[in-house]
Amino acid sequence: MITSPHGRQEVRPGDRVATDLVTRFVRGKIIRGEIHRGERLPPERDLVTEIGVSRTTVRAGLQQLAAKGVLVIRHGAGTFVADGPPVLDSEPLRFLAALHGFSRAEMFEARRTLEVGVAGMAAERATGDDLAAIADEVTNMFASLHDPQTFLIHDIRFHRKVAAASANPILGSLVEMVSAVFYERRRRTANRARDLRPAGEIHRQIYQAIRDHDRARAKTLMYEHLVVAEQEQESEGPELRADAEEQARGDKGI
Repeated sequence: MITSPHGRQEVRPGDRVATDLVTRFVRGKIIRGEIHRGERLPPERDLVTEIGVSRTTVRAGLQQLAAKGVLVIRHGAGTFVADGPPVLDSEPLRFLAALHGFSRAEMFEARRTLEVGVAGMAAERATGDDLAAIADEVTNMFASLHDPQTFLIHDIRFHRKVAAASANPILGSLVEMVSAVFYERRRRTANRARDLRPAGEIHRQIYQAIRDHDRARAKTLMYEHLVVAEQEQESEGPELRADAEEQARGDKGI
């Protein structure tokens, strides 16, 4: 970071410290209630003046927040606070996973604690749009039975759609965060799966229970699914050790 003749802190595009100034500034405005969901942020030139950094740095900070789901950048219209469910930053959990090496058992225990209750809530609260979104993922899972990596993506998305159908944005965000870490680990061993059809079938049964508003059955099926999934993955052998940098970086597609 250097200082311009005008006293403004000028930074290189990759300067993380200066970019963090922008993200903290915008997050602070949201936390204080100065900007609300769906509202447009001030123009970049105003942010440059308020924060005291270059336009390049402002853009980098806004793009970082957009990648995390906090902001939505609409070219030609401006930058807006996201109007959808909150998206929690999973980087701290990824870092802890890389540092401490979460076991497979710990990961599934966390998922059962979260997702069994979420499935029951989805059975009570799912809208028509929610059901359509969950059904689409089931269809895509069956269409990718011979492609374990694609199947895994739709598997993760299925669980996220169920979480969204719970209509509890906090639980939905927690499932998003945990599933991101689970995906990073599972994709390294997914190709060892022998037969994906039973997994597709249990997901279809969970969907049907949610569609039928059967809370008890949805919870039971989700619990059984996660127990069986853990057992099957145990039978596939040990997890591949992930490179810490890759684990911290994460996968942009999930």
